[in-house]
Amino acid sequence: MAYCSGCGEKMPQDAVFCPKCGAKTIEDLETTTISKELKESINKMSLELEKAFAVASREINAAFQTASENIKKSLQKELVACPSCGEKNPIAAVFCYKCGKKMKPDAQ
Repeated sequence: MAYCSGCGEKMPQDAVFCPKCGAKTIEDLETTTISKELKESINKMSLELEKAFAVASREINAAFQTASENIKKSLQKELVACPSCGEKNPIAAVFCYKCGKKMKPDAQ
C-alpha cells in the first residue's frame, strides 16, 4: 500500500495522483524528473563553468595588480637633484627646499 506525500492518505500502488488531495505521487515525480543524460550534461557544464570562472578570476586579479602598480608609479613624484646642494626635490620645484637656490637656470 502507498501513502500520499501531501496528505498521508492510503492510495493504490499504481496511483499517479492522490484521490483525496490530488497531489502527484513520489513515484510519478521520479519518473518525470530530468533524464540521466541531461543530468550528466548539466554536471559537465558546471565543471566547465567552474574552470572558466577560475581562469577569469586569475586574469581579473592580474589586471587589478597591474593597474594598481601603474597607479602607484604615476603617483610617485619624480625627483631631481639640486644643482647647488644635491638634495632631491620634486621635478616642478623652482627653488630647492633645503638650500633655497634656484633649481633651473633662467633660459635666456
